[in-house]
Amino acid sequence: MCGGQEGDGVGERTEGGGTAVARGRSPGEGLARAWALLRRNRAGFVGFWAVVTFLFLAFVGPLVLPINLAEHVNQIYQAPSFRHLLGTDSQGRDIASEIIAGGASVITVSFLASLFSTMIAITFGAMAAFLGGVTDYIVVGITDIILTIPQFPLLAVLSGFVQLSNSVELALLLGLLNWPTLLRAVRAEVLSLRQQDFVQAAQGLDLGTLHIIFREILPNMFAYIAINFIVGMTNAIYAQVGLIFLGLVPLATANWGVMLTLAWNQGAAFYSGSFSYILSPVLAIALFQLALITFSRALEEIFSPRLRSEA
Repeated sequence: MCGGQEGDGVGERTEGGGTAVARGRSPGEGLARAWALLRRNRAGFVGFWAVVTFLFLAFVGPLVLPINLAEHVNQIYQAPSFRHLLGTDSQGRDIASEIIAGGASVITVSFLASLFSTMIAITFGAMAAFLGGVTDYIVVGITDIILTIPQFPLLAVLSGFVQLSNSVELALLLGLLNWPTLLRAVRAEVLSLRQQDFVQAAQGLDLGTLHIIFREILPNMFAYIAINFIVGMTNAIYAQVGLIFLGLVPLATANWGVMLTLAWNQGAAFYSGSFSYILSPVLAIALFQLALITFSRALEEIFSPRLRSEA
């Protein structure tokens, strides 16, 4: 990095005052350093393994675990047992199998939605701050307009006009409306970093706008961007489950939101034996979000030298 100091590990501080992945170590040494820091943060380490567990169950579980989604009308609302760990639903299907089979859709949509919104925020936020002038005025103006509109009602209205036939389209819709807050934060940080010596040196060497933004400035904001990416995933989970519950997203793909919707539509709340059916998808959503948030605590320490020195 122009004008920056070579670090001795992951996330060392540069002259710009931010954090970036150090270039003084090999990728293997950097990963080893990151793993050591991750293990030191107990809550973050637990969150990391919880996220890994959810990902394994969602994407590998259906391939290696005995998933049984067959309907058995004579086994409706059975209590949890050795045969059915979480009991059965209103159609006699194994709830544990539904939880495992329905995780991939929720996680994929939330990941893609957060990816889309983060890319929009960092690209246009950095460009607006670095270029200034008319570009900054237009980007900030559009951002302020989007911020004044309640997001979920807007999502609901757009979902009524747009035919959402697959997960990618749903993720794109969620991502296109979830970027304004992060964009303003990125813009403010870039406005500060562009005055630093290493940015001035890069400009003096005429390295080009894109190189300076994406190779010199944004790496110093990696910790903040990564944590906001995780927060964006949690927001996307709430949004997609809400849209499914309102019936604005097709129920072709079974997931945790669909389970909640079917439980409500079929009157599961009025049956004493349906407690596990209602609670299981709620807990799956809550525990996955808790895992993401606790994992983000470890990321803060990995990419922040100040937090590492205070630990």
